Amino acid sequence: LSSYPSKQPSLSLCLHLSLSLSLSLFLSSYLAKQPSLRSSIRDHETCERLKGLTNGQVQICQRHVEAMDSVKRGAEIAIEECQHQFQNRRWNCSTLDGIHVFGKVITQGTREAAFVHAVSSAGVAFAVTRACSRGELEKCGCDRKIRGLSPEGFQWSGCSDNLSYGVAFSQSFVDSPERSRGLSSSRVLMNLHNNEAGRKAILSNMKVECKCHGVSGSCEVRTCWKVMPPFRKVGNVLKEKFDGATEVQQRKVGSRKVLVPKSAQFKPHTIQDLVYLVPSPDFCEHDPKNGILGTAGRQCNRTSRAIDGCELMCCGRGFNTVETEVVERCSCKFRWCCSVKCKQCRHVVQVHSCR
Repeated sequence: LSSYPSKQPSLSLCLHLSLSLSLSLFLSSYLAKQPSLRSSIRDHETCERLKGLTNGQVQICQRHVEAMDSVKRGAEIAIEECQHQFQNRRWNCSTLDGIHVFGKVITQGTREAAFVHAVSSAGVAFAVTRACSRGELEKCGCDRKIRGLSPEGFQWSGCSDNLSYGVAFSQSFVDSPERSRGLSSSRVLMNLHNNEAGRKAILSNMKVECKCHGVSGSCEVRTCWKVMPPFRKVGNVLKEKFDGATEVQQRKVGSRKVLVPKSAQFKPHTIQDLVYLVPSPDFCEHDPKNGILGTAGRQCNRTSRAIDGCELMCCGRGFNTVETEVVERCSCKFRWCCSVKCKQCRHVVQVHSCR
């Protein structure tokens, strides 16, 4: 299956997830006019000229100029992961030109908005943490706090990913636009909750990697360190949270305003769950006003009963079928030494697309 053709995220587009997202980064139109700034943010004056940042984000940018390239990378991997996770859904995370890169539906408190906030927040934390471990940032490095013998009998050593720094940076930079608006609105509370859920998806899936030391490859001594999961794992976790997201509403508890399940039948959500305020549209019809592409022209799976199947993907409108010739490598054989030789096989396949 191939998804609806979504535009490849250019760097300037990736940088501008706009104020509609918690990841309020860099104004794409400004960067588009300044090609020299697309590849790197290196000076304080650049931070001041970047529209779309809150005052708090400008200050963070100025204090941590070296980290801004990692923030850009975090935006890129967030969009890439979103498009991977939703490639077979009616809403496939297609990016659009303009201020709202995912369409206005992301500003309306939907499940999709919840996922975008979470994966964006996680993307920044992940990219900044990785830059720390690679020695690319002066203000952070490996996490050296974990030391000594573990209960399992191995020695903590090596270069553990400094996720505490990456998470703290994400909390400071990504959450800044929401906190500047105060904590009174339901949408702000929703965004902050989902931002944190994205970061928790990394924290709760940290792995332990080890190396054996000893004579002739024995494992007399084992040293271990903590590493982040692949970002694909983070995306998988957040996709599961998306499918099980809780619809919430605001309620005043004492002097605080909190989000609670809208229905008493729903169990209370945890800090790792995604929450949303309004149901999603069906994404069936083209709606330029709200940035919805619709599913006309999308490829579908004729034999599937899931959302990628033609009945659901095409919203009951039916589908067209065409036959096309596909050329693939086949009958591959290893030749000594050292190459693989394949034949080219041609066969006809049926491609189904929504009307």
